[in-house]
Amino acid sequence: MHRVIVIAIAGLSLGGCASFSFEFFKPAPQIVTLQLESTPPGADATTSIGPGCKTPCSVTVPANENFSVTFALNKFNPETVPVQIVKQPGDFTGPPVVIAEPNPVVVQLQPAKPAKRPAKRGPARRPAQAAVGTAPAQAASPFPNPR
Repeated sequence: MHRVIVIAIAGLSLGGCASFSFEFFKPAPQIVTLQLESTPPGADATTSIGPGCKTPCSVTVPANENFSVTFALNKFNPETVPVQIVKQPGDFTGPPVVIAEPNPVVVQLQPAKPAKRPAKRGPARRPAQAAVGTAPAQAASPFPNPR
């Protein structure tokens, strides 16, 4: 009878605790540290999932899904590089491993071509008006009239 009372009290104490959850036993989300580099350095590198920095630098991103990194620098064309998350299964000695490919992400930014400026033009010229009573333009043609 003594065991029944102890089990009942233990059950009531756990049942009254509404904050008890199995979330504690779930593994923490895995993260990947990604190195970002550009030539020339100093580009703004922004990931499609949020974090960013000024190159050379590193960012920590969640290893949930593939994403891309966009590099932008004034007077250079922006470059976007796709990044894949690769999950390698663990073995008996360790847990699964998550890596990002490529890591480090390195880009060579290309200079932007300057915009062409419109050529400066003088005042608009009007075509010369034909004199009254002159022959039509066909008469001035070096080819014979087909009629």
